[in-house]
Amino acid sequence: MASAAFGALPFAEQLAFFQRKLNLPTTGWTDIYTREHDWAFVVAGANRDAIVSDFRAAVERAIADGTTLEDFRRDFDMIVAKHGWDYNGGRDWRSRVIYDTNLATSYAAGRYEQLQAAPYWQYEHADWVKHPRELHLSWDGLVLAKDDPFWETHFPPNGWGCQCTVRGLWSRDLAKLGKSEPDQAPEVHYVDQVIGKNSQNPRTVRVPEGIDPGFEYAPGAARMRSAIPPEKPVLPTNTASGGPGLPNHVAADPLPPPRALPGSVVLPQGLASADYAQAFLAEFGADLAAPAVVRDVLGERLVVGKELFLDAKGNLKADKRGRGPFMRLLAMALKDPDEVWARVEWAFGVNRAFVRRRYIARFTVEGEDAPALAVFELTPDGWTGVTTFAPEDLAYLEGSRVGVRLYKRP
Repeated sequence: MASAAFGALPFAEQLAFFQRKLNLPTTGWTDIYTREHDWAFVVAGANRDAIVSDFRAAVERAIADGTTLEDFRRDFDMIVAKHGWDYNGGRDWRSRVIYDTNLATSYAAGRYEQLQAAPYWQYEHADWVKHPRELHLSWDGLVLAKDDPFWETHFPPNGWGCQCTVRGLWSRDLAKLGKSEPDQAPEVHYVDQVIGKNSQNPRTVRVPEGIDPGFEYAPGAARMRSAIPPEKPVLPTNTASGGPGLPNHVAADPLPPPRALPGSVVLPQGLASADYAQAFLAEFGADLAAPAVVRDVLGERLVVGKELFLDAKGNLKADKRGRGPFMRLLAMALKDPDEVWARVEWAFGVNRAFVRRRYIARFTVEGEDAPALAVFELTPDGWTGVTTFAPEDLAYLEGSRVGVRLYKRP
C-alpha cells in the first residue's frame, strides 16, 4: 500500500504541515502549482467549498490514522454521491491520485523540516518499485549538501507515484560511505512541457528532465521560508499577497465585455438606508424581515439578509461611503458575476493565511459615460463591496483579478 512507502505511522511534522493548509476550490490541477501546495489543500476540479472540505477531512484521517487506500476509497465514494461530483477519470485512478499525492507530499514536507539538522542529504530510490524511472534510479545514493540547489527541484516525490525519499547524513556517515566530501550534483537538463492541455488555460512550463510537471519543488520549503520575519508588511500587489509562495496568479485575458443596463438600475441619491438595503436584498428574493439562502454561480450557498448592512450598534448602513445608489449593481456582481476569484493572503499581524473570494462584474449603464465596476468580496470575517464609474479605478479592477479564477462568464 502507499502508506508503507511514506511511513507506516504519521509523525508530528507531517500532520502539522497538512493541518495548516487552507481549503481552496479549483477548476483544474494546474490552478495551483508546485510550492503553492504548501499553502493550499485542493482537489483538482472541486470548485465548491463543501466538496473540498469533505475531501480535506478524509485525507486528514488517512494521514493521522494511517488508513488504507481502500478505506479512503469508501470516503471518496460517499463524497462523490453526497455532492454529485462529476470528476474526470476512473474512480480507482482518481481516488489513488488524491490519496497517494497528499500522503507523499505531506510526508516529504514533514521530512524536509526534520532534515534541516543534517548537513548532508542522500537521495534514496525505493528498491521495491517494479518499473523504476531511469533518472530517479541514477540518483540513488547521491549525497549532496542540504543547501545544494539540486534539492530545490529534485526533493522527492518527483512525479506521480514516485516513492523516492531523502535521508540525512553527518560527516561520520560520509566517512562510512568512503567519502570525504559530498558528491558533485548531476547536470540538470530542462525540458518544456505543456500542462492543462484539456483546460481553458493550457500553458508551457520548464521542468528538469525526469521530473513530472508540478513536482519540481521541495514540499514544505516555501512554508519554512515564509516563517522568516519580513522587514515590514507590504500591501498586496498583482503578483504577490504579502507572503511568499502563496498561490496567486494574474489573469492573462480580459474580462467579458460589459453588459448593458438601463439607467433605472442606479437608485436616486438621498434615499433612506433601509431603501438601499432592500434594493440589494430584493435581487435575491429577500427583504428586511426575512433573509434568503441563495446559491452563487459555483453552487455555494450564501445567506443574505439585513444583517449584511448592520453596524456594530445594530444600525442600517447600506449607504456607507456613498454606495447606496449602486446597491443593485453590487447585488448583480454577486448574483451574476463576470468572474469569481479566490485569493490566498497572508496577515502578518495575526500570523495566518486566509482566503478572499471576489465576485467581479462590469456594466454599461444608460446615461453614464464610463462603465460601472462592481466587486463583492467575501472573507472569513465579513464582506466588502466596491462600485465605481471612475475610469481611473480600472487599475483596481486588474488588481482584483488575482488568485485562482474559479469561474468566468461564457
